Amino acid sequence: MTLFEPDGADWQYVSRKLIPARLIALALWVVIPLAGLTLLGVLASPWVFTGVAALLLIAAWAAWVIYRQVTAHAWVEREDDLVVKKGRLWRTVTVVPYGRMQYVEVQAGPLARAFGIANVQLHTASPGTDAAIAGVPESEAARLRDRLTSRGEAQLAGL
Repeated sequence: MTLFEPDGADWQYVSRKLIPARLIALALWVVIPLAGLTLLGVLASPWVFTGVAALLLIAAWAAWVIYRQVTAHAWVEREDDLVVKKGRLWRTVTVVPYGRMQYVEVQAGPLARAFGIANVQLHTASPGTDAAIAGVPESEAARLRDRLTSRGEAQLAGL
């Protein structure tokens, strides 16, 4: 057992469909400034194209970060709790005991629905122990919501 890897954990990684969904969102933020800088470079000064190059480098770096983040995001359901891990450079492992869960929320915006994925948000009495799992396939999100809710109710009944 290491600090970020519990013993015998059978991690379930988020869907890789989250990568293109996040890349599309990134492109929406990059395309308009890129078009503006390109037009400014054509009309005003060729030096503006250094800004275009810098923006493209930043977008490429952001795309790489998105890939790394998505491939590090996972969860595991254990007997008494749910463990969520994310991050490569700044790693985070959140352990949410089923008995501490107040409610489970499933969200999906238009882009997520187009890719068939959803976000599962776990809410507890303490905001510090809330956990979120992004990029869960829709069918798995519904199953996870139902199972976590029933496990949470069972744990609360035992208190």
